[in-house]
Amino acid sequence: MSDSETSRYVRVQVELVLEVDDPERLSAAALDRIGADESMPDDERAHARSSVREDEAEALAYLVEPLDLVKEVPGVGLAQASWTSEVIDYDPDAVEWGLDEEDGVDGEEDGAAVEGEVGAGRV
Repeated sequence: MSDSETSRYVRVQVELVLEVDDPERLSAAALDRIGADESMPDDERAHARSSVREDEAEALAYLVEPLDLVKEVPGVGLAQASWTSEVIDYDPDAVEWGLDEEDGVDGEEDGAAVEGEVGAGRV
């Protein structure tokens, strides 16, 4: 396949599980981000502040920025991004949390798959 026949777009899927060990600090950081967002309407700001005080996943959603993951990568531009966060029950020893064969990474035949793993998240 020639370069003109291949797509210029690459989908990168990342799943992170973060342990929140200081919910107050997390909430405070999200509140700071919301307070600094000059483009946010006042009614939305009030709702956002209430949400991040009550829900750690909401606080993370205001702090995680997909553009930060790729802004330093040479030769690429972010075309589209979406993300969600939710509080989950997590057992690192459970089979469903294994990274070995998830999403067809092992034995992938129709494209190159690269898997990254980080031992601990920063919150």
